[in-house]
Amino acid sequence: MVIDMRRCIGCHACTVACKAEMAVPLQVNATWVKIVEKGPYPSARRFYLPRLCNNCTNPICVRNCPTQASYKRDDGIVVVDPHRCICCKYCIASCPYDVRYVNPFKEIVEKCYFCQHRVDAGLEPACVESCPTRAMVFGDRNDDKSEISQLLASNATTVLKKEMETEPNVYYIAGDETAMSNDEKGINYRAEGAFINLRL
Repeated sequence: MVIDMRRCIGCHACTVACKAEMAVPLQVNATWVKIVEKGPYPSARRFYLPRLCNNCTNPICVRNCPTQASYKRDDGIVVVDPHRCICCKYCIASCPYDVRYVNPFKEIVEKCYFCQHRVDAGLEPACVESCPTRAMVFGDRNDDKSEISQLLASNATTVLKKEMETEPNVYYIAGDETAMSNDEKGINYRAEGAFINLRL
C-alpha cells in the first residue's frame, strides 16, 4: 500500500470503513489516523498519518507466535488464524508499529489484513475504496503497469521504523517527519513548538 500524504485530509474515512468492514469493536482500532499539529501561531499546521498493519515482508509477529496463529500468506498478507490464537499477546509485544489489538468479544488478537477477503474477490481494501482523495493506493508492486508500482517508481517514499528491518509494505509519500518518527501513544504533549495529538 502507498499512502500519499499530500492528498490525505485527515477525514478518518479509512478508520470508519475499516471498522464497518471488519466489525472492529468501538474501543479498539485496526486503522487509525495520527494527528500532529506544529508551528507557531498563526502559521500552525496540522499533519496526518494513517496507521495500519504494515504486513511486513519479515514480520517479527509471525516469528514470535508460539502457536503459529500468525502467518504470512503467499501474497504477503500477514493474517491471524482465530482457531490457533490463544491471545498470549506475544505478537502485540513484538510488533514495533502498535497495530495489533485484542478483540474483547472474540478474545483473540486481530489487526489489519488488507481486507484479504476483498482482495481475494478482486476488490480493493475498504480503507482504499473509501478514501475520498485517493490518498491510499493498493496493488501489486511487482506489476510494472500497476498504479502502485508507478507511484513507487516516480516518488520518494518512507516507511515506519526502517531500522527494525521488518521490511514494511506500507509506503508513505511526503510523510511528516514528526508524525513518522514519534510513536508514543496515550498522551498529548508539546515539544519544540509541536503539539502532538495521539490516540488514547
